[in-house]
Amino acid sequence: MPQPKLAVATLAGGCFWCLEAAFEQLDGVISVLPGYMGGQLPRPNYEAVCRGDSGHAEVVQIRFDPAIIDYDTLLTAFFTIHDPTTLNRQGHDVGSQYRSAIFYHNDAQKAAAEAMVARLNAEGLWADPIVTEVTPATTFFEAEEYHHQYFRRNPYQGYCMAVVGPKAAKLRHAFADRLKAE
Repeated sequence: MPQPKLAVATLAGGCFWCLEAAFEQLDGVISVLPGYMGGQLPRPNYEAVCRGDSGHAEVVQIRFDPAIIDYDTLLTAFFTIHDPTTLNRQGHDVGSQYRSAIFYHNDAQKAAAEAMVARLNAEGLWADPIVTEVTPATTFFEAEEYHHQYFRRNPYQGYCMAVVGPKAAKLRHAFADRLKAE
């Protein structure tokens, strides 16, 4: 059986625990890795990124099968589960590491991201304009192992119950017809 040709999307929209828990539910998403992108440190780690001065954002790198789920659907999910109008902030998470950003891997992704941002701004879904950065992908630095599958391993941790769980539930509700089979 031939292996599917996979694609990669890298997105930042607040805490990577939230994004991982949401995107891993979608059919066609093969893997979701938390990590860091967009900064100047040669080897960022969680402590350095949390200080907010490394330039890195908390991101997820999504490997997906475009024959099952397309990039536009991933972007739609992205804009559904976070607030793209708050600069360097998602809820109580404040700092440039929590910014909204789409790190594109090719010209097609760049065009799709820019078109979606323009369309959503024109539709006026939010009172404020979208501040999501659309920027070239740089080196992806995988987060420390204890961040992987954080919500699955810690569903009753306070932040997970208050923030991660509701975002994952929002995706499940909005994309009920696009979820992986149980």
